[in-house]
Amino acid sequence: MHSPLWVDVSLQFNLLEEIHMNITNLKVSETSDKYVLNTELSSEEIIRLAIELAQNKLKKGMQFNCPQAVYDYLQILYMAHEEEVFTMIFLDSQHRVITHKELFKGTIDSASVYPRVIVKEVLKHNAAKVIISHNHPSGIPTPSNADIQFTKKIQSALNLIDVAVLDHVVVASEGTCSFKERGLI
Repeated sequence: MHSPLWVDVSLQFNLLEEIHMNITNLKVSETSDKYVLNTELSSEEIIRLAIELAQNKLKKGMQFNCPQAVYDYLQILYMAHEEEVFTMIFLDSQHRVITHKELFKGTIDSASVYPRVIVKEVLKHNAAKVIISHNHPSGIPTPSNADIQFTKKIQSALNLIDVAVLDHVVVASEGTCSFKERGLI
């Protein structure tokens, strides 16, 4: 299990224009790729900014340099959701991002996920590999037996079309859990 995230808000300078926030005292250095705030922000504004920066960070063709970057990205986006959300990051054969998509939403403790829809989406995006993820609104990222069994079902379905599941990441406010790191994939 990975500990809660402290956001590193580094981002390419040219992506700053894509951020749709009204923070006028945000300064960026082209050389250090760091942001400096010259004003106080509420916790809600910081969270909004972190989410927008994370969303802009994952662009088509980009690669994550390490598994922790994937965990951090997913945790920023999904740790505060009050219902379960099942998502997939679609990758090409070189592990470059094709797209990231929310496929299913559920209730506070479950989401109905359909392997047929997953296979259809993988084929639609011509993905060679995927990273699947869902959140636990309870705040605890420990996978349930149902999570483990369903992951095996998804792996089996995608193996039939030669698509690898690289990881299943469970996201919660208290951290993240990687099936790959636990030896479950």
